Amino acid sequence: MKYYIIAGERSGDLHGSNLIKGIRKHDNAAEIRAWGGDMMQAAGAEIVKHYRDLAFMGFFEVVKNLPTIIGFFNFCKKDILAFQPDVVILIDYAGFNMRVAKFAKLKGIKTFYYISPKVWAWNQSRALNLKKYVDRLFVIFPFEKDFFKKYDYDVDYVGNPLFDAIADFQPSQDFRKEARLGQKPIIALLPGSRKQEIEGMLSVMLTQVYLFPDYQFVIGAVSNLPKELYARWQSIFPVKIVVDDAYNLLSVADAALVTSGTATLETALFNIPQVVCYRGGWAAYQVYKRVIRVPFVSLVNLIAGRKVVTELLQYDLTKDNLQAELTKITLNKESREEQLKGYEEIRNLLGTKGASEKAGALMVNYLKQS
Repeated sequence: MKYYIIAGERSGDLHGSNLIKGIRKHDNAAEIRAWGGDMMQAAGAEIVKHYRDLAFMGFFEVVKNLPTIIGFFNFCKKDILAFQPDVVILIDYAGFNMRVAKFAKLKGIKTFYYISPKVWAWNQSRALNLKKYVDRLFVIFPFEKDFFKKYDYDVDYVGNPLFDAIADFQPSQDFRKEARLGQKPIIALLPGSRKQEIEGMLSVMLTQVYLFPDYQFVIGAVSNLPKELYARWQSIFPVKIVVDDAYNLLSVADAALVTSGTATLETALFNIPQVVCYRGGWAAYQVYKRVIRVPFVSLVNLIAGRKVVTELLQYDLTKDNLQAELTKITLNKESREEQLKGYEEIRNLLGTKGASEKAGALMVNYLKQS
């Protein structure tokens, strides 16, 4: 069968690659064309657009690049029609993918959505659009199945694919030596994977470097962004950088400062105490305050349904607040253990590995039944 997969972000590339492996286990003749990245390509997909070209973040960034985005969408529509897939599989990346879902549905092409848009966080009525345009929805958080029940939408809970990615990961025994990190305890800085995030987050994260002299601070960088984005900070702070190796970095870290997103859950699954950080532009924050419908922004707290990790957002993200919270998770044994206990609760809620293969098997079976 023919599969057209769209992942517009780095995390989508990771989950898309594991999904492709799951699909191929149950359809060894699968022909896969995709928007994604190097990991999806390595898993056997023909990549037509790389996610690095699609990373527009924030209202003004999207408006500024609207002609480019419209051009991508028009290309996508033509490419789908030319490929004539049995199914279009959409992975997260809601702003673009929901428009693709509508287009595919109108053209009579079956649509699956893997890793649901976070409709439970804001404008919850968007769940009706998912129900209208998406034939099967595969969700990765246990609370999502109950949420969609409110809209009479039966979805498949497959478990969380991060378990697959982390279970397959084998830490390098020589990582400290290879990355020239020495033996001082490490505070990992995970500022995000988009240019706007990194420019906004590193400046405040690095205010802690001289306040914790017994630790070394190491930035988890990504190769799809310019090296200069990170390297310029090394002329100001004694900070080290590792590229495309966040899992090895987390495997040796003692604590972490993490930009809100998938990395917060990854850090929790590595059992590393963290402080969640986020600061957006003024206009974006004003919109956020008015539309958000959940009490937390980090996946860790959302899954637990309570505060497990501290979230320092917008005006609360200050040098002093960051120092106070970082002190708790590095020097206060009780605070560290309390957070780690919360992580154990989250692991129990999410289950075990196998989400990618389960999703792939369900997709192949649904297609065979249609």
